[in-house]
Amino acid sequence: MTRLETATPRSISVVLSTYNAPDELELALWGYSAQTRRDFEVVIADDGSGSATRDRIEHMRESTDLSISHVWQEDDGFRKCRILNRAIVEARGAYLVLSDGDCIPRADFVETHAALAKRGHFVSGGRVRLASGVGAAIDREAVLRGSLFEDAWLRERQAIVRGRDRHKLTGSRRRAAWLDRLTTTRATWNGHNASAWKTDLLRVNGFDERMTYPVEDRELGERLRNAGIRPIQARHRAVCVHVEHARPWLDPEVQERNERLRAETRGVPRGLRLFEGLARGPDWTDHGIHKGPRPAGGLT
Repeated sequence: MTRLETATPRSISVVLSTYNAPDELELALWGYSAQTRRDFEVVIADDGSGSATRDRIEHMRESTDLSISHVWQEDDGFRKCRILNRAIVEARGAYLVLSDGDCIPRADFVETHAALAKRGHFVSGGRVRLASGVGAAIDREAVLRGSLFEDAWLRERQAIVRGRDRHKLTGSRRRAAWLDRLTTTRATWNGHNASAWKTDLLRVNGFDERMTYPVEDRELGERLRNAGIRPIQARHRAVCVHVEHARPWLDPEVQERNERLRAETRGVPRGLRLFEGLARGPDWTDHGIHKGPRPAGGLT
């Protein structure tokens, strides 16, 4: 198989991050129970939720045919990167789809990620942002029927925050692919919707655990690019919805620190490089799955 050939994975793990949001997580899991492609496991990366989340996961195990693993750590502040790294290691799939536990996938979500999987690439998906007030209108039936991906349902509730997100609701795969080719939005690793081969995530040592929120996801994507793993733009093809909410954990000082770490990963901007590749940033973090420099032979 050459580097650019399509490589549809035989085994897939969907990794969902969550923290004390059992209602939202349940809706997301109903979405995964209605997928057109079913040969995947779900790994919940839980950053210290209480018993309500554990009980809801058990309820969804009993109520669906999903294979669900629950990877949990104690609540000690925002440590999403750490629990995601644990989930990446424990995931059994060769190909990993990462999203958030409050993002509801369209029925073709997993199938689309699998179809777009290529060696040497990662997939950058998109989301439709919904107004906070519409959350109460989303129930199990709306998820299972796919109503919340229908333009009429969303218009009736004045749900969409950004008008341009309507383009992501197209039912035409050909049109969605065309929009992905035309968009000027840069393909990045998005915490709400992205996928890659597990071997590639291990190759760059997963997420940098020094980072909290935000841009921790983008930094991972930039290390993948530094390793030669190229992005595939799929914001109109691989789609989920997300109800907007407050982010009380956003700290301007932390954001500034994260941006500095991200800048180190980026290296010298492409336009300023005298010789392509010489100023590229690192593809490995010493603060990821493995603590320290890359071991001989890398991670397996």
